[in-house]
Amino acid sequence: MERLRLIPSIDTLQKDEVFEAILQEETVSKALLTKWLKAIVDDIRKQILNGEFPFHVKNERDFALIIMNRLQKRYETFTKRNNLQPVINAAGVVIHTNLGRSRLSDRAIEHITETAKHYSTLEYEMTSGKRGSRHSIVEAYLVEMTGAEAALVVNNNAAAVYLVLKALAEDKEVIVSRGELIEIGGSFRISEIMRLSNAKLVEVGTTNKTKLGDYKTAITEDTGMILKVHKSNFAMIGFTEEVDTEALVKLAKEHGLVVYEDLGSGTFYDFKKANIGAEPTVQEQVKKGIDLISFSGDKLLGGPQAGIIVGKKKYVDRLKKHQLARVLRVDKFTLAGLEATLKTYLADRESGEIPTVRDILLSEEEIYERAQTFLQAVEEKMEGFTCTLKKGVSKVGGGTMPEVDLPTYIVEVTHQTLTSEALAKKLRELATPIIVRIKNDAVQLDFRTVTDGELQVVIEGFLEIGKRQ
Repeated sequence: MERLRLIPSIDTLQKDEVFEAILQEETVSKALLTKWLKAIVDDIRKQILNGEFPFHVKNERDFALIIMNRLQKRYETFTKRNNLQPVINAAGVVIHTNLGRSRLSDRAIEHITETAKHYSTLEYEMTSGKRGSRHSIVEAYLVEMTGAEAALVVNNNAAAVYLVLKALAEDKEVIVSRGELIEIGGSFRISEIMRLSNAKLVEVGTTNKTKLGDYKTAITEDTGMILKVHKSNFAMIGFTEEVDTEALVKLAKEHGLVVYEDLGSGTFYDFKKANIGAEPTVQEQVKKGIDLISFSGDKLLGGPQAGIIVGKKKYVDRLKKHQLARVLRVDKFTLAGLEATLKTYLADRESGEIPTVRDILLSEEEIYERAQTFLQAVEEKMEGFTCTLKKGVSKVGGGTMPEVDLPTYIVEVTHQTLTSEALAKKLRELATPIIVRIKNDAVQLDFRTVTDGELQVVIEGFLEIGKRQ
């Protein structure tokens, strides 16, 4: 086709002033820039051949302008915006899985930063000057905090479940209530993890009712473990029955079995004291005599992503010696963030310093004040926007306490020319993206998850959008 012959050669394009100007900024190599250039040219060729090229071109220069425009946009996207970037969560979901779950405390961030700047004692024993174990970095804090005999940290709670089953129940039967065979985000199913670990699933009871007798009947000479899965990511109401943990512990001891609880979210802070949900604390469960308990580090705990295992020393020691413990181990940044988080709990400062705990406990009055600050700024300076303050509910998120509604105030925002979807898209396209909810054909802002420092950024974001319309 005639238009294909008008596409400039790569050598010619490399001499273009746009190409040379980008190179002079010294933020990408010539090799990478040339790779992008070839990809853009190839894409244009395909568009022409498929009849999808939308532009009318008369000569090589017209093509060069289109190609360089695309190259400039690709360069700006690459250099000015990371794929992993900070956003403002104005959706009101405290543990927002898609947005990285829990935000870390300032103390944790500082410890991670210092660890990143220097060499560290990751596997170095200061007293002897010999090799140490990364397992010991946070174990003492976890033992002190929970009352367990020992502890181990792996990279997430799914890994913790897999390690426990593989190390302690491979080729053995594991008894689980049908009502606890959960699936969580990302299609993680307890039954599938059990299959991969070569443990043999034995289901007991029915979906809504499981009794102690169901467990007793299922025990055979091949049984190795009783697994209890805390239903932290869904609620079952109505005609239901489940066996309490103490009864399972007693039954397991009578038959020489390991009893293990996947606690899911896991919390050290007792939210029940604030009349928020019925989530048991890790400390409470340890006192019941469970052999092993595992839970997440980046949900209700408010720390970095981790799978934390606490329990009887004889079992934790076996987990540490298993080859999978090395495969699933965490890095120095996770340990630094977790160490600082645990120290905050031990100092009894979690409700003021750990963002996840603080945001869940945030009062309606504090949220109302933030919403009013936003309203005053918007109504004074912007035209075209209509804002309505109303009561609403926030969610804990992360598959945690699904039945809990946290009272909040939301601001509904509409624009005279922009649809709610268009406005939400423009908010995501800001230098610091703002993530919102869309409901009732309006953008909804929940200031429970917007810090005082972020509030001004949200206001400026709306001002910027208002000026463009």
